[in-house]
Amino acid sequence: MIEVANRLKQVEEYYFSKKLREVAFLKSQGKPIINLGIGSPDLEPPFKATMLLKDSLDDEGANKYQSYQGLPELREAITGFYKSRYNVNISAQTEVLPLMGSKEGIMHISMAFLNKGDKVLVPNPGYPTYSSVTKLLEAKPIYYDLKEENEWLPDFVALERMDLTKVKVMWVNYPHMPTGANAPNKFYDEVIAFGKRHNILIVNDNPYSFVLNDKPISIMRYRNAKDICLELNSLSKTFNMAGWRVGMLVGNYDLLSAVLRVKSNMDSGMFYGIQKGAIEALKSSDMWYSSLNSVYQQRRELIWKLAEKLNCTYDKHASGMFVWAKLPPHIKSEEFADLVLKEHSIFIAPGTVFGSNGEGYVRFSLCAEESVIKEAIARV
Repeated sequence: MIEVANRLKQVEEYYFSKKLREVAFLKSQGKPIINLGIGSPDLEPPFKATMLLKDSLDDEGANKYQSYQGLPELREAITGFYKSRYNVNISAQTEVLPLMGSKEGIMHISMAFLNKGDKVLVPNPGYPTYSSVTKLLEAKPIYYDLKEENEWLPDFVALERMDLTKVKVMWVNYPHMPTGANAPNKFYDEVIAFGKRHNILIVNDNPYSFVLNDKPISIMRYRNAKDICLELNSLSKTFNMAGWRVGMLVGNYDLLSAVLRVKSNMDSGMFYGIQKGAIEALKSSDMWYSSLNSVYQQRRELIWKLAEKLNCTYDKHASGMFVWAKLPPHIKSEEFADLVLKEHSIFIAPGTVFGSNGEGYVRFSLCAEESVIKEAIARV
């Protein structure tokens, strides 16, 4: 048997990839599984975006290779989006790089800046991909604690006491996944200063800005951010376009150029029609955001009821498309999630998927119709 690369010995298959196979098997056996574990938007994208994608298929050159930097009109739409929604000015020519989803960006950024043996500051709890990509590149994840008693924010005093030798990158993510916590203005000033002080690239992963969040924030609003920061963003959650794979990276020219050197060797450009649809989505009016959040608000209230039925507590001020719920004392997250799946045929995510500080919590997704959530409540 051909032996796999050593890097694969450092990572396991993505939890949700494995778990969804189990869920699919249970469904095939006739189990009426309700999936509240995955953040895959079930709502439709903006109608005009879908129509523009379809209409663009007849455009001359639609099926040709596209620019690695995306259509000029897409870059202009992204800069317009940042200006209108975040009050941030960025250059369409030099400070934005469209991506095939922000998950791709995590790999590209890591490949551009990490050498074997470098270290990366990864939030605990946090998005598992930060850690797995770091390990795949034979760098070392250094986990920094996020805890409920500190409102899921980093403790910069504790960070300063750590051995920061060889730390090249720090991942931050607010509104935070999985907890839904928001960061105050002070945090952004602190993390930028921390990055400059230690010459650490700060990457803000920002796909949840507009879901149940009244004050969307970009780290690029803050002084000196462009010196030391990159920001990932995505159309997946905001515009229900997860399967389209459209994201973006913004930052200064030198940092983006390094990422482009990786990206241009990894793909052959984003499909033309998807870019045209994305341009239209980015132009969506205030009504789009209001309608989206109206649906999620109603769903979230039902999920809160479900959490209460399961004797969990939660924070009503959290943002994003999940409810992060605390279990009763002395109950383990994975055991609880497995029990709920077995007893009620409801799949929820155990908090430990996102790190050791997720022990004692579970995550519910809002990506299910109200009737489905009501059925889950009835089962419990």
